[in-house]
Amino acid sequence: MNTSEAIRTRRSVRSYLDKPIPKGVIEELLRAAMSAPSAGNEQPWQFLVIDDRKKLDSITGINPNAKMCKEAQVAILVCGDATKEKYPGFWVQDCSAAAQNILLAARELGVGSVWTGIYPIPERVQAFKKHFGLPDHITPLCLIPLGYPAKDTAHVDRFQQNRIHHNSW
Repeated sequence: MNTSEAIRTRRSVRSYLDKPIPKGVIEELLRAAMSAPSAGNEQPWQFLVIDDRKKLDSITGINPNAKMCKEAQVAILVCGDATKEKYPGFWVQDCSAAAQNILLAARELGVGSVWTGIYPIPERVQAFKKHFGLPDHITPLCLIPLGYPAKDTAHVDRFQQNRIHHNSW
């Protein structure tokens, strides 16, 4: 699958097979994440890989939009690290690029994924920090549950010509 195809066919997958994801696949997803661009090349990200069944199941108690974690084999918590930030505030963009790389690499590897938001909702940020023992300088941006898709997702063309402007509005 080429990059353009992965971009156009990526979908949020919320239902997974009971099939383990090899550690090598998780490492490949994290390599893709760490290949993302970042402001000043500071790479202000940290990743928490969650593969313990009890911990995955418990996530629904702190994020009601992450019910799919009960079926996911793994989840990656994408976090910003304030100690690695050269340009304050850009960690959100940097970590978002890293998260998108995970989603696209997962698609290429046949793994289903979905972005579940945490930041900027203060209650969710604090709940994840407490639940996973994150240090004060670490802020969770999003959680990406992963698993092999239980069903195929249909391709949808999302191109909208009316959202494009040239040279001025």
